[in-house]
Amino acid sequence: MDLRIFTEPQQGATYDTLLTVAKATEDLGFDAFFRSDHYLKMGSADGLPGPTDAWITLAGLARETKRIRLGTLMTAGTFRLPGVLAIQVAQIDQMSGGRVELGLGAGWFEEEHKAYGIPFPKEKFGRLEEQLEIVTGLWATEAGSTFDFHGTYYDLTDSPALPKPAQAKIPVLVGGHGPSRTPALAAKYADEFNMPFGSVEDSERQFARVRTAAEEAGRKADELTYSNALVVCVGKDDQEVARRAAAIGREVPELKSNGLAGSPAEVVDKIGRYAEIGSRRIYLQVLDLHDLEHLELISAQVQSQLS
Repeated sequence: MDLRIFTEPQQGATYDTLLTVAKATEDLGFDAFFRSDHYLKMGSADGLPGPTDAWITLAGLARETKRIRLGTLMTAGTFRLPGVLAIQVAQIDQMSGGRVELGLGAGWFEEEHKAYGIPFPKEKFGRLEEQLEIVTGLWATEAGSTFDFHGTYYDLTDSPALPKPAQAKIPVLVGGHGPSRTPALAAKYADEFNMPFGSVEDSERQFARVRTAAEEAGRKADELTYSNALVVCVGKDDQEVARRAAAIGREVPELKSNGLAGSPAEVVDKIGRYAEIGSRRIYLQVLDLHDLEHLELISAQVQSQLS
């Protein structure tokens, strides 16, 4: 079971804070550092000092880390034209020596679009499908050849399809709860399917849908990696769990029900339940980015038992 650190910087984080967490992620033996792609805070957080851009952040981290994978859960398809996104991600993959992964979603948070003047189209899912085809198609085009695409939303003619990533294939993540279109997109384009903030039971049902869709698309179901994203709140005793829950404005019973919370033993046990239904990777949503002792505890007493 891979454990990855997943951050939500729109809730309030500077690049320096993210760099500190990414370096801790690497030093403590976690598999990857991922971040959300949002420009506006959510809920009661103040969001200060303001948003950081996901791919600019990852470009910096690409040069300041050496081992960990770097990526997004999920890049908003509404933020960037697919041709531009393909260039950005390929360049950062080169900068990292081939450690980048792209999670790409339709985009959903209308308020952040209004706040920063970003168009929020009504038909987002159709655009996402075209974006996935364009981005993966540009990367897959042989050097010296050109790429063309003529769709409903995007039109590319005689693209040189450059630059190329360092990796032969950048892993693409698709995720979500949708019962039909999401599994179909994952089956067609994804290397990994991610179930965000879902129970063991809901994850099992969604994984089954994706596996069926993959087989219907002519792929082996096990060609995809199946993963979960879950909020994490671990403490060496009940008092520490309660303190960490309070720091992120959550209640312990709710966190235990909907995330990975409690003692290291409790969290290892729950991760085991996800493993039993086919999950091979957990993205630990860390909401207090200044509590590095939390990461140290997870590394020492959770990750060590899983490996």
